[in-house]
Amino acid sequence: MKKKEKKKLGFKRTAANNLFALKAIWEGSPSYLIVYLGSSIIYAVLGFLSETYLLRKVVNGVQSGEDIGSLVTYVAFIGITCIVVYQALQWFWNVMSPPKQRKIAANIEKMLFRQAAKVELACYETPSFYDKYVRAMDEAYDRTIKVMRSFDMLIDRFISLFANSLLLFAIDPWLIVFGLFPLLLGLFKRMENIATHDHQVALKPINRRAAYVKRTFYLGEYAKEMRIGGMYSEMLSALGDTFADYKALVKKYGVKKAILGYVQKIGLEVVTVLGATLYAVWSTMCIGPEAGGMQVGDCIVVLSSIGTISYCLNNLVQNFAEFGEHALFLEDVRYFLDYTPAILDGDKAMPSYGGDLEVKNLCFKYEGSETDTLKNITFTLHKGERIALVGSNGSGKTTLVKLLLRLYDPSSGEIELNGENIKNYHVGGYRQSFSTVFQDFKMLSLSVRENVLLRPLTDGDKQLVENALRESGIYDKLSGLENGLDSILTREFDDKGVNLSIGEQQKLSLARVFADSTPFVILDEPSSALDPIAEYKMFENMMKATEGRSVIFISHRLSSAVLADRVILMDNGTIAEIGTHNELLHKNGKYAAMFRRQAENYLGNEVTANA
Repeated sequence: MKKKEKKKLGFKRTAANNLFALKAIWEGSPSYLIVYLGSSIIYAVLGFLSETYLLRKVVNGVQSGEDIGSLVTYVAFIGITCIVVYQALQWFWNVMSPPKQRKIAANIEKMLFRQAAKVELACYETPSFYDKYVRAMDEAYDRTIKVMRSFDMLIDRFISLFANSLLLFAIDPWLIVFGLFPLLLGLFKRMENIATHDHQVALKPINRRAAYVKRTFYLGEYAKEMRIGGMYSEMLSALGDTFADYKALVKKYGVKKAILGYVQKIGLEVVTVLGATLYAVWSTMCIGPEAGGMQVGDCIVVLSSIGTISYCLNNLVQNFAEFGEHALFLEDVRYFLDYTPAILDGDKAMPSYGGDLEVKNLCFKYEGSETDTLKNITFTLHKGERIALVGSNGSGKTTLVKLLLRLYDPSSGEIELNGENIKNYHVGGYRQSFSTVFQDFKMLSLSVRENVLLRPLTDGDKQLVENALRESGIYDKLSGLENGLDSILTREFDDKGVNLSIGEQQKLSLARVFADSTPFVILDEPSSALDPIAEYKMFENMMKATEGRSVIFISHRLSSAVLADRVILMDNGTIAEIGTHNELLHKNGKYAAMFRRQAENYLGNEVTANA
């Protein structure tokens, strides 16, 4: 049932999806749409006048003995007018079209990017939704432009069909019979469009997989892993699998599409064009104009126009079938844009001073999971307090951080800020009250300064950036570069760009916290690439720089937890222990055991035995 719905949309939805595309173009550039569709009318009229009407006028005029001078003057006037108008339109499109198309594309991209910023993180982790998102990004602009071109062709074909049909009907009403046959071929065109759509949809995941395999061969981030073990041959094997999948799809859809196309071609060429041609020649040669047959000019027009009529009818059927095809692809775009995010804005403004953040009986389960990742989490982060979040991998630390940032909403329980559920605050304002560094932070291909600020530079930012880099311990390294703090990071767009080590990148990412003044700071294992001494020094600086701010930091090295006001030990999605570092050591529970075990690695058994 699901497959059938995917292949066919109702008339109302089909029309709505195509009108959505025209509306997107109108919002990007109203003048472009008006001129584009207006030009379609002018082009169609010019084509009929220059290719059909003048030809019949000249041949029949000569045959019937009209004055040559008057005939030439008439033809010259129509011809010159057509040429002047046509060239003016061509100039307009060559000069004006590119910037307007870019404006339309930007408008469509903005719609998609705004929605992408609104949807919750879980959507990116749901394959079915993510596939629709990728298809929406891939298809939105191109498919929107294709809708406009289909309307362009619809207008052109309709005017050409109407003008040529009226002319043929005036010559011989029986000729219309040959022109109507292409309507019967519309069924085959519809079947071909459905097969094309299914083929392209099936190709999307295969193309993504092939692109990923190719990236592992040419991106530097994969270079080391690709050169050890058997990954090289493994990825080549995976690439071979994608080609096998391509071949299977060609076998499944290619023959069917070829047969459907062949039937349409034979029907059009043999029945319509050849049939009408034979009829026109018979009427001219065997009957003649004296006995009610065609004149030579009429015959020539028939030979030209019947093909035009058949072509227009066939393409009108194709046009309507194309609108159905466009609607199928735009359905993914509209599904994405119409999706109502699960995480909605509240109506309260976020207080600039922060406050107490209270977690009450918090539970959370990922979609598709049978068990809760977090279970009955309860604690309070007081204003200005520093909490170290520790525990083994998979204990739920990062998930808790994502809930605090409201990247997810809890399955049950709640998070309150100053006694107000965080769902009641504006999402953007709430998140902007946090300075956050994740373990999988990213460097942007921008200057060092812009990577620290994550925004365009303003007056007074120079000293702010320098101080932040000094606090994070990376200033001397970066200021010594050829272009100093104006150096571009990564070499993706700049051959002189700088590639930093993972440790250096972590220090730079931490500078983002030093450069900000938000009331809350969250650090999710920000120092995993630093050595223990550098990490401890970094956390010392961090504690000084975040004086008066509420901080939650995750670290696997428990020596850093000593600097926190309180420590929360998580285990299997629950809070196993909570208290100050000394309190938990005296409790001699799981935290104390973990701390002593790590200390042994650095100090030896003799030292830790008396700890």
